[in-house]
Amino acid sequence: MYRFLYACCLLSLFLTACGNDISVTPKPRTYPKVEYPAQSYQSFEKGDCDFAFAYPSYGEIVKSRDAATEADANSDCWFDIALPNFNGRLHCSYYQIGSQKSYEDLKKDAFEMVDYHNKRANYIEELAINRQDANIEGFVFAIEGPAATPFQFYLTDEKKHFFRASLYFDTKVRPDSIAPIYEFVREDMMKIIESFEWTD
Repeated sequence: MYRFLYACCLLSLFLTACGNDISVTPKPRTYPKVEYPAQSYQSFEKGDCDFAFAYPSYGEIVKSRDAATEADANSDCWFDIALPNFNGRLHCSYYQIGSQKSYEDLKKDAFEMVDYHNKRANYIEELAINRQDANIEGFVFAIEGPAATPFQFYLTDEKKHFFRASLYFDTKVRPDSIAPIYEFVREDMMKIIESFEWTD
């Protein structure tokens, strides 16, 4: 009796399984949900640095990874703005023009660092900055495609000060998945540029 019931169960399971045309396909890879913080700002003012600006409240000023190896006298004004919500950082460096390099050399270095990403970039948009009220000129570079840094800029008065910054995300570059985060952070990078001023 039990053998008969067991055989019937097996047969019905077999017939049910054979009759379904269900194909199992893997689900597409998903990404963790990102919690966007409120866009508010705090002041960066450091006595031995000749500049000030507003940066996002969710950012943290940390010592630059490069400052320890940099021989420049202004390396105390090299720092990163860590963006822990987005696993990113804005690397910032400052030079006094003429202390080691001329303005033309520093400008050339900035453009060469952007050009380095040309091999991975799909497109590089250059936006000139001219804030005559604050004696600030420079360029913003928006780098599209799977480049290591999607956003760079430099600000200068062409005589004494040269400030450069590069945005990095500590993750494998996937432009499609990082695009919403980048757009959010880019607004805050533009706020840094708009609020930037020399303090001497």
